[in-house]
Amino acid sequence: MLKLFSRLFSLGAAASLALAGAAGYYHYTLPDSFYVTKGTELALHTALPIESAASGEAPAYAAETVPTRGSVSLRLFGIVPVKTVEVTAVDTPLVVPGGDPFGIKLLMDGVMVVGMGDVTPDGQCPAERAGIQVGDMVLSVDDTPINGNAALQQAIAAAEGESVRIRINRGGEIRTLSLTPLYSQSDGCYKAGLWVRDSTAGIGTVTYYLPDSGRFAGLGHPVCDVDTGEIIPLSSGEVVGVTIQSVIKGSAGSAGELRGCFTSGRAAGELYLNNRCGVFGTLTSPPDPAEAVPLGLKQNVHTGEAVIRTTISGTEPREYDIVIEKADWGSTGTKNMVIRITDPELLETTGGIVQGMSGSPILQDGQLIGAVTHVFVSDPTRGYGIFAENMYEYSAETGG
Repeated sequence: MLKLFSRLFSLGAAASLALAGAAGYYHYTLPDSFYVTKGTELALHTALPIESAASGEAPAYAAETVPTRGSVSLRLFGIVPVKTVEVTAVDTPLVVPGGDPFGIKLLMDGVMVVGMGDVTPDGQCPAERAGIQVGDMVLSVDDTPINGNAALQQAIAAAEGESVRIRINRGGEIRTLSLTPLYSQSDGCYKAGLWVRDSTAGIGTVTYYLPDSGRFAGLGHPVCDVDTGEIIPLSSGEVVGVTIQSVIKGSAGSAGELRGCFTSGRAAGELYLNNRCGVFGTLTSPPDPAEAVPLGLKQNVHTGEAVIRTTISGTEPREYDIVIEKADWGSTGTKNMVIRITDPELLETTGGIVQGMSGSPILQDGQLIGAVTHVFVSDPTRGYGIFAENMYEYSAETGG
């Protein structure tokens, strides 16, 4: 009898430890805040059941006004405390899924330093001596705004060797440096020793469109400079139409690519924001109408079957089957979920996820839950996606 009691005690202790371990795991992996659609409860698709109970007089999701916040207690099996999270009730928007390719033309806010070089035969570089670094954005020279490479060259030449004040943006920090141009014998003028870029262009995919406002979101990740990897500060940008003409099929170790051409020199919209969650703007020529669907919140995303909507030929998007292998609700970047392409036709044509497919909307259970962002170069059938909630939140910060 004593042995049986000891065995039962050991089993009970082991179960308690297992529950405590599971509760600890969810405590650190679940985010500290969630959005919920007004009138609904916070429901989590977790491997072990977690129930939510409101803390205080009334649950946040029962509020009559939007948005409003409240606290919710999460408990494993409805018993073991996990954590208390903040819940904000919102009116979940209806969005039109994209999948349409679009061209991007960005004019930078200033010029980006992509390299530096010697000006004199003895190896002197004025920019380097001034403390300028690759990735800096040059905003002005002696209070003259710099909006292109030509403007920078003119400002440096006009100084005729005298020191100038260069105002730069370095990772969001504004600094003013003193630079003294040197005379280049080979070029016959004063130079700073700077290689800069003032614009860029590329192809992406529309994620969703808001028909009431004309605004849209795309890419799911920022447009970055090809040399520095820095997010390009946006001065202005245009959206132009694109036709996908061919596909370079991806394979292990080699990323594929959608190749297309701009269909018109006339803008089809404008961009107002380029940030960590994508590009955002307005469309004057919206895509062909599709049925609007709810924008899915991160806790609605679960492992299992889903589809992506993308264009691999011409201008018409189609849906292709995928599987969501992992969803990390606590992730705040652009790699919130791992997806795998399963559609035989898409695999045959592209090999999986390819460049230019970024922004392709991901739909699950009748909701737009995210967008394709990255490919695994070692396995192009798999890649990352961003939660649609993250994209919408970052666009909403600017009134989108």
